[in-house]
Amino acid sequence: MSSIYYGQLTVSLFGQSHAPGIGVTIDGLPAGEAIDLEELQAFLNRRAPGRGPWATTRKEEDRPEILSGLAGGYTCGAPLAALIRNTNTRSGDYDNLRDIPRPGHADYTAQVKYGGFQDVAGGGHFSGRLTAPLCIAGGICKQILARKGIYVGAHIAAVGGIPDQGYDPVNLDRETLLAPGGRDFPVLDPAAGARMQGAIAQAKEDLDSLGGLVECAVIGLPAGLGDPMLDGMENRIARLAFAIPAVKGVAFGAGFAVADRRGSQNNDPFYFDEAGQVRTRTNHAGGILGGITNGMPLVFQAAVKPTPSIGQPQESVSLSRGENTTLVIRGRHDPCIVPRAVPCLEAAAAIAVYDAWLEQQKRSNAK
Repeated sequence: MSSIYYGQLTVSLFGQSHAPGIGVTIDGLPAGEAIDLEELQAFLNRRAPGRGPWATTRKEEDRPEILSGLAGGYTCGAPLAALIRNTNTRSGDYDNLRDIPRPGHADYTAQVKYGGFQDVAGGGHFSGRLTAPLCIAGGICKQILARKGIYVGAHIAAVGGIPDQGYDPVNLDRETLLAPGGRDFPVLDPAAGARMQGAIAQAKEDLDSLGGLVECAVIGLPAGLGDPMLDGMENRIARLAFAIPAVKGVAFGAGFAVADRRGSQNNDPFYFDEAGQVRTRTNHAGGILGGITNGMPLVFQAAVKPTPSIGQPQESVSLSRGENTTLVIRGRHDPCIVPRAVPCLEAAAAIAVYDAWLEQQKRSNAK
């Protein structure tokens, strides 16, 4: 099914933007893993709406109710189920979207696919609201990975063409990796962040929106996770990253820049470090070769589109009348979704990496 990730972990997302609730079930978590719910809540707060001038004014606590899977603060081997109740909805803002689809949204394709039976309020199951339960699963995986010395972090790499400084793809330390996640506006360079916020404010004043880039990295990974061809680490991460509705592109390492290079420029030379570990001088591969981690930082970028719900009049069609029309969108929307996408990309990476780690452990135990 389209809302289920299958692997050593089975992660199933459910709910709609304006339904009574949204949630996730996670099957396959080993028993005995401690889960700090306060730490999980802090992670969810980074994604939650209504937390800054760059976000929608819709306010939700996004406090998960753990229905099963935990006992005494530890995973108990049963599927972990969590529910977030929706409390601040205004479904009337979306009444006309069944007839007049929003440009850039899934309103038209959902109408074609589901014949008018889809939930249009807030985008229904197509809404970015469903990234909250994704972050529950990812936040849990992040905690477990951290105890194994594997850390996942991300930052805004650019908004509206304004760049942040990037992660060092070769010598990335934990403090630098995680620093943006502790800031209200998740960047490495606060001065760049201030310029981005100014651009977002201007777009909001213009009844418009901005897109951008998120850079995510994972450090502490052993070599050997992932598989060639269809189950490579790129494949696993990209599948989950594209569960975030605003993501339109994912690139690993140097990404599309490799197209302009010679092999002598793009290859990452190997060497033994002082501890006798195989490393590479550069990291254009983003820590992955042949779909398998090579022990270097795993680094990728995701392109996040501008929020399609903008206040300017837009051309659309009336499906019932069969004629062209103009749409003015009501409702509460982010002038820039990029800051809230940062923890979502961390969640996607954490689920994929922990799933691959569990798979490798299963293989090792079978030998």
